[in-house]
Amino acid sequence: MPTAQRMTARERAEFRLARALARLPHRAQVRLSGKPPVEIDGQRLHPEIQLALALLEKRGDPPMETLPPAEARARTSRQAAVVAGRVASVGGVRDLQIPGPAGPLPVRHYVPEEPGGPHGLLVFLHGGGFVVGGIDTHDGVCRLLCRHAGVHVLSVDYRLAPEHPFPAAVDDSVAAWRWVAEHAAELGADPEQLAIGGDSAGGNLAAVVCQLAARDGGPLPAAQLLIYPVTDAADDTPSRGMFADGFYLTKAEMDWFHGNYTSPSDDPTDVRLSPLRAADLAGQPPAVVVTAGFDPLRDEGEAYAHALRDAGVPVVLRRFTGLIHAFINMTAVSPAAHDAVVETAGALRAVLAVARTREPAADPV
Repeated sequence: MPTAQRMTARERAEFRLARALARLPHRAQVRLSGKPPVEIDGQRLHPEIQLALALLEKRGDPPMETLPPAEARARTSRQAAVVAGRVASVGGVRDLQIPGPAGPLPVRHYVPEEPGGPHGLLVFLHGGGFVVGGIDTHDGVCRLLCRHAGVHVLSVDYRLAPEHPFPAAVDDSVAAWRWVAEHAAELGADPEQLAIGGDSAGGNLAAVVCQLAARDGGPLPAAQLLIYPVTDAADDTPSRGMFADGFYLTKAEMDWFHGNYTSPSDDPTDVRLSPLRAADLAGQPPAVVVTAGFDPLRDEGEAYAHALRDAGVPVVLRRFTGLIHAFINMTAVSPAAHDAVVETAGALRAVLAVARTREPAADPV
């Protein structure tokens, strides 16, 4: 797991500095960033994030899109260790393997420590543009979701591009979901309270799994958690232009991710790439959709939430206006990011509680 003990000496120093700077007054954080308060589209960037971005800029790291995928993955893991913070305690953690379409899939199972049960379970699909990231980079957020949503979490280490291009990640995600639907009780979870979710690329995969489950007759999740999801690979949005550079996720990175994940022959309107393009979203599970104000993916995530609502799907939509893409991985350098993850977990808990009390649909006469 990505802990402070595995960091280099420089990274340990950066971790301590980041935590100290996160505790400064907001005025001091803005002043240390060397820039005036950042305001775009009627929103103000949170001072903690403004300072974190300034420090990242001063590092002078080469852009991700200039790196080989293996090097980009290694850097992502190091950065995750620096900004993840102290891990939240849970009832238990164990690494497993489950069957996948191309061989065993590594997964990590988090068990809630709160009494009662059986508790629900969230299948979590990590972000990283389908190219970087894994169960280690998202260990911290999975622990927070387990603790504050009161659910088991099964984090899936699906295959990454370019070694395994589209639709390998989709196939792995579908396989993981179907396995959990059959084996939830063996994990100690309530088979009737199963959710699927993820961030960024993982949000895309979670939405796609829900659509395919509805199309193919299930099993359908009880809820979906979509954190700044990629929902439209075929079109640009205003937020993709407004936040194309300078807010962690850049247009150049997104183009690099897409180029590694797909081939020129892939149709960008394929709903497995662009779930927003689905002709019919009726019958989808209740959704918690979370976006960040300064995120290129903001508009397409919110468009998907509105499309779900228009199709009659219950949706909780929450925009954290002062935050950026990948904030769920920044809980050490930004208390605001930590609070946002805790609030997101609470929203998932509430949606699952409503689903648990909902009467099953009557059989047609």
